[in-house]
Amino acid sequence: MKELVAYIVKSLVDHPDQVEVAEVQGPALTILELSVAADDMGRVIGKSGRIINSIRTLLQVPAAKQGKKVSLELLEAGDFG
Repeated sequence: MKELVAYIVKSLVDHPDQVEVAEVQGPALTILELSVAADDMGRVIGKSGRIINSIRTLLQVPAAKQGKKVSLELLEAGDFG
């Protein structure tokens, strides 16, 4: 799922080399933390959050097939780590 998010986001942004996705495993939930360049934040969020919400919806398909729950969080520049 981490690779899916990275692939989608890298195709949307101007600085694909600055896209980072970290996976945090929990007992019931997997959290994917996404970090992009500051000037690419708007491209990833989209108008009224439509793009980021669409990516979250796409993530639910492989998560459901694996019987997992997944959450995608967009971190502000510099918050990654």
